[in-house]
Amino acid sequence: MISTVTAKGQITLPKSIREKLNLQTGARVDFILDEKAGRAIIQPIHRKIDDVFGVLAACKKKKGKCSIEEMNTGIARAVKLR
Repeated sequence: MISTVTAKGQITLPKSIREKLNLQTGARVDFILDEKAGRAIIQPIHRKIDDVFGVLAACKKKKGKCSIEEMNTGIARAVKLR
């Protein structure tokens, strides 16, 4: 399967790849660069409900007083751990 890089540096993932990786509109992917082999690996980033629950549990300890920024930071940390 082949895609073309646009002038903006974008590519379209073929439908069969999106389906195999269970990627929907707005999904995030991680690019892993293997410089020695001259290739990149595309890996989907799937958040589990447990990751988000950890953020919400921390807010509950603060009696539900978490800001949007604190929640976003917690979610970002959970994603980076994957």
